[in-house]
Amino acid sequence: SRDDFNLVVQKYYDDNYLIYFSVNNNTQLEQVKNLLKELQLDFDLDDKSSDKRILITYDYFPHGFVINSCKTAVFTSKELFNITRNEMRFNARFKAGTVIRSHEQLTPGDYVVHEYHGIGQFMEIESLKVFGVVGDYIKIKYFGNEELSIPMEQIHLIRKYSGREGVAPRLHKIGSPVWQRTKVEISKKIEDIAEELIAIQAARYQRPGFAFPPDDEFQKEFELGFPYELTYDQEIALREIKNDMESPLIMDRLLSGDVGFGKTEIALRAAFKAISAGKQVMFLCPTTLLARQHYEVSLERFANFGVKIAMISRLVTQKEKDEIVKDFQAGNIHLLIGTHALFNIDVESVDLGLLIVDEEQRFGVEQKEIIKKMKTRVDVLTLSATPIPRTLQMSLVGIRGLSQINTAPQERMPIQTYVIKRDDYVIKELVERELGRGGQVFYLYNRIATIYHVANKLSRLVPQAKIGVVHGKMDRADIEDVMTSFYNNEINVLVATSIIENGIDVPNANVIIVENADTFGLSQLYQIKGRVGRGNRIAYAYLLYQGNKIMNDDAKKRLQAIQEFTDLGSGYKIAQRDLMIRGAGDILGAEQSGFIDSIGIDMYLKMLEDAINEKKYKLTSDPIEKTINISGLEAYIPDDFASKSEKFDIYLEIKKSKKMKELKDFEEKVIDMYGKLPRSLEILFLKRQVELVVNSRANFIEDIKDEDVFIDIIPGRAFLDIPGSVVMLNNEIGTTYQNIRFITQDDKIKLRIIKRGDWFHAYASIVKAIVMIVRETMKNKDETR
Repeated sequence: SRDDFNLVVQKYYDDNYLIYFSVNNNTQLEQVKNLLKELQLDFDLDDKSSDKRILITYDYFPHGFVINSCKTAVFTSKELFNITRNEMRFNARFKAGTVIRSHEQLTPGDYVVHEYHGIGQFMEIESLKVFGVVGDYIKIKYFGNEELSIPMEQIHLIRKYSGREGVAPRLHKIGSPVWQRTKVEISKKIEDIAEELIAIQAARYQRPGFAFPPDDEFQKEFELGFPYELTYDQEIALREIKNDMESPLIMDRLLSGDVGFGKTEIALRAAFKAISAGKQVMFLCPTTLLARQHYEVSLERFANFGVKIAMISRLVTQKEKDEIVKDFQAGNIHLLIGTHALFNIDVESVDLGLLIVDEEQRFGVEQKEIIKKMKTRVDVLTLSATPIPRTLQMSLVGIRGLSQINTAPQERMPIQTYVIKRDDYVIKELVERELGRGGQVFYLYNRIATIYHVANKLSRLVPQAKIGVVHGKMDRADIEDVMTSFYNNEINVLVATSIIENGIDVPNANVIIVENADTFGLSQLYQIKGRVGRGNRIAYAYLLYQGNKIMNDDAKKRLQAIQEFTDLGSGYKIAQRDLMIRGAGDILGAEQSGFIDSIGIDMYLKMLEDAINEKKYKLTSDPIEKTINISGLEAYIPDDFASKSEKFDIYLEIKKSKKMKELKDFEEKVIDMYGKLPRSLEILFLKRQVELVVNSRANFIEDIKDEDVFIDIIPGRAFLDIPGSVVMLNNEIGTTYQNIRFITQDDKIKLRIIKRGDWFHAYASIVKAIVMIVRETMKNKDETR
């Protein structure tokens, strides 16, 4: 007990022992401080110069100990709080890594989607002289080897085509109606989806939810029982979930995070919050083994808080199920964990406060419909390691909350990945070495017809191995039985097909060997690799290829990418493209996958976002921005200023800038990186400034008209409604430029710039002066109110 512990500490102190308290985090530090203040004992933080006999340290010790010979006692979190942490700690500092297949950067040969012309193939950025003026153009190849050179000013109309790995889209023919028909057809389907999403949200808003109270002392005590400090991402996710729960609106939030990144701990904290408020919680899992795992973790985490937990799965008899359901309905069970059997419970008969769903995409269509209905009645938290399109799309467009955990926990270690030629001797050595250190091995072989032959061969290579086999044509119960044996370490080598792609934690399995790895997709390889490295040992993934087989370039790139992307968290970036698209049919319907292939995921998401905004807020998509083209003006980036890929980035950032400050900040950044701007790039920045002014809702300028020998600027109402504005403008410009004329025609004032001398700077100066006069006048009005 705590009183006994206090007596022990006091005894060692009275006997002049040097006492160390080893803590894991700042929360435990504060607890130890409070304990020592209660005992009225002097202490200090670990400092070699300190003369105190009680020191608090962050140094790690697996458990407490006493050395009587030198009168030293060490107490750790195990003795202090009855919690332990893994013996091996690894400071897995998260690195975002390079995003695979960036949506913005293009390399020659990449497919692109133009809003008006459809799918083509990016060739290069080229400088052309058109009507005597030099400019940069994006060269795109279309069907029949037709080529189109598109001015860089239209870069916002082009998106990189991001489709499923291995799916090559068809090029469109320039001027053909096929692209427009495709967009119309997909647009109709997207409108239906948008209506459904809004209907779900409306149903949640119409029915009042339960507003959970703020955290109490029990909640804080429960959270202190976690032996690790939460990562920054976990802290943010937990705060977002608690804010949703404390709101009177019904929560529908997706918690996305890579394997082993701590989603379960966050879910259990949400569950405890619900239980503390007197509500019941259901934790829905797609498999018996996953349910069992969550059940075991929950029993350990809730052990000291009087929470009644039960599990329903096929391993529980019908009589036991009936008793558990009866107890749950009577309110005697606080947390019920189970598989699809939970769907048979009438949630109206219980005081359900929270539904946690693990891997929603793995449930059947009918089960997903039940989950969808529950989302309009009770707070729902969905956990997913690989976001699927609909969940991610809803998150992106604001229909559904999305919390992301992208940071690895402190004790997690990246998986060491090797690409090697298949060799029996190497396989034998790898398996024997892992079994020798008491570990287990996943052996992935993806051909059902010969999988037992491979298992038998492996048995001859490593006779001491206890081998089990699972594949997709086995009965579901048989699969779970074999997986349970592997989980219990009754089997130490599991030969399996890619059915293990989504599975449970087996902390003791730290080696995975993948045969014919070159035949797998990038996202598959990443998920398969994630089966290991769930414990506190370094894990290894060996990707094998046949030495006598010639791999194509795509296969080589896949293996290289998965080997390089060892940083924990990179799976989410891969999921942005491949996993998202592959799972489209799960919820959106199988036909949506085809539509995404037709136009690419970026264009699809934009159309969905526009449709939702139109239906939800009565907003049309962004109005077409007016581009100001001035003849005889060379606004481009010279080849000797930046490389072609760098030029692309600069053009894109300039066009993406929607505010004057953003543009000026980026201009300064370019100057810092590259030095003084060449005149043509300086003009490009000035040109964008003018476009921002002309497209502003403030109506500074109504229009700009370009003629061969002059430019007319027609001021807008915001300028003309200011008394004496023309005089102010004349005073502002002064006699700096001799080629400016004030013209009155049809009751309209125009400022004409004759194209001679430094006419472009005169043009830009007038635009800036008009904006300044309007803003200064508005500011003065505000100050005099």
